[in-house]
Amino acid sequence: MNKEDIFKKIENALKTVLGHDNFQLSETTTAHDVDGWESVTHMMIISEIENNLNIKFKLMDLMNMNSVGDLVKIIESEL
Repeated sequence: MNKEDIFKKIENALKTVLGHDNFQLSETTTAHDVDGWESVTHMMIISEIENNLNIKFKLMDLMNMNSVGDLVKIIESEL
């Protein structure tokens, strides 16, 4: 799976959980940049990504995740 495919999976998870597509994803996108991406929805997004990609994030990875770029790198390492 390439980086573009991973971005698409993340985008789909955000659309599913947040119920809108009013955002632009880049490696520098953070939760503060997307309406509705808050602490509760963050965990729902992470769960959606884990289920869709059949992976499980480590707690330390989740704690060090600050941007979509960080999320992509962690997903790449898990696949």
